[in-house]
Amino acid sequence: MFMRTIGRRGIKPFIVCALTLAAPLANGQAPVSASQAPASSSEIEQLRQMILEQQRQIDELKRTIGAAKPDASVALVPSRGVGQIASTAPVLPPLPAVTTLGTPLPVPQAAAAEPPSPLQIKLGEATITPVGFMDLTNTYRSTNAGSSLQTNFGSIPYNNTVAGRLSEDKLSAANSRIGFRVDAKVKGLNVLGYYEGDFVGGVAGNNTQVSSNSLLYRIRLYWIDVRKGKLEFLAGQSWSMLTPNRKQISALPGDLFYSQVVDVNYMNGLTWGRIPGARFLYHPTEKITFGLSLENSAQYFGGSGGGGTPTLPAALSTPIAGELDQNVANGVATPNVHPDIIAKLAFDPSSKVHFEVAGVESTVKLFNPITQQYFTKAGGGGSINANVELMPGLRLVTNNFWSDGEGRYLFGVVPDFIVRADGSPSLIHAGSTVSGFEYARKNSQFYAYYGGIYAGRNTALDANGTTRIGYGYQGSGNGQNKTTQEGTFGWTQTWWRDGKYGAFQTMFQYAYFFRDPWFVAPGAPKNTHENAVWFNIRYVLPGSAPTIKY
Repeated sequence: MFMRTIGRRGIKPFIVCALTLAAPLANGQAPVSASQAPASSSEIEQLRQMILEQQRQIDELKRTIGAAKPDASVALVPSRGVGQIASTAPVLPPLPAVTTLGTPLPVPQAAAAEPPSPLQIKLGEATITPVGFMDLTNTYRSTNAGSSLQTNFGSIPYNNTVAGRLSEDKLSAANSRIGFRVDAKVKGLNVLGYYEGDFVGGVAGNNTQVSSNSLLYRIRLYWIDVRKGKLEFLAGQSWSMLTPNRKQISALPGDLFYSQVVDVNYMNGLTWGRIPGARFLYHPTEKITFGLSLENSAQYFGGSGGGGTPTLPAALSTPIAGELDQNVANGVATPNVHPDIIAKLAFDPSSKVHFEVAGVESTVKLFNPITQQYFTKAGGGGSINANVELMPGLRLVTNNFWSDGEGRYLFGVVPDFIVRADGSPSLIHAGSTVSGFEYARKNSQFYAYYGGIYAGRNTALDANGTTRIGYGYQGSGNGQNKTTQEGTFGWTQTWWRDGKYGAFQTMFQYAYFFRDPWFVAPGAPKNTHENAVWFNIRYVLPGSAPTIKY
């Protein structure tokens, strides 16, 4: 009965009453009865001080009990959207709340009923989060480009060829992607590792396309990023720092601009690469980032992305061929002088505005085995890019690049240089733009872009003094393009999204491509064009990493 009375009325009045009766005992006096004379003023003051001290202890006990409950500011922070893990800040599991006042108090049962978290694997102090998606893509082209998912912007077939008179329609799961990211905090350092791959790189030897589509898995990205305070370092295979960003100078896919399109070669005119390198970043403020990177170079002579290659001098077409990365044949065998040097300055005054400027320098070095001469030539280029939210959900995007000898960063549509008769390199001017709008409303994403590449003419005379060589000369092949252009629009619909179960999306893209060669032979088409349509079904893996406050 006594305990029920305490439970109904609360413990505080009971403690105050007990203290009132106990105060005289604390001073060696007998308990004061109700019939005794009133206490003196000093005794009353002493009793008041004791009650105040007990009240302070009760308040401290309440705060201790409250501290043992899970911190709502951590446990209830919403996770990022599926597939949008877009920050180099470490992602760590929430730490359990503890008390420094002795043994931790038990957590009430009601607080233990937390909703399931997104898919993660916790190993020690590290959190592993899966990334990726399953793609099934249908591609229709008005010409038989023979490239399935991806568009080779420099080789759209002409209508005076068989390929230019036939259409194609293909289904493929090659763009399916799988990988993971690892977040950890090590001795005060924020460490982030990222890996992803897909199946776009090629086909196995037993890929008959009849009974088996045996696609080879390839590396896309594999890098580690370490940051402490204002300094940051990244090494591995990453998106080139010349690739436009949406936010600061981050290497995470969600912080980059490579468009919203389904085409796995992205946009004609986009400046990008996924190549090995190392970068050093400095963050003087939260709004400004400066970066310097060293990235694997290539003495690029054309042929990638369907682009044409310059015509070599007759006497050097075989002796010097091994020094050139042409038709994607030599690759790592080319004798590059030093890594490409890239610098970038990014300014993010708010979440609505991103502005950046970037520059690149590369060097070509050739050796003429006939005359025993060396030749060296440095080239460079620069970008001015912006990504601005004009109104809620509507963003203006513009990325602009001009260079002297940096065509490799335009998906290889333009060669970097030509070779003169004496074996010396001469750089080709090239520039591009990708500009347009993106609009997001609820679960729908709409976009429209224009992309264009301009390749400058660069010609020379061969050793005989009469034959033209180089790029864009009178009589050159129709693969030596002056311009390649694209107009495209599309729509991505997210039907449902949940950090625990993943997301389901459908995507549609239409694109119109055309290209103009420098030289048109009599009776040949002046240019060529192609219509392409993609429809894509995507399931995004669960595993969005939670946002943790630090």
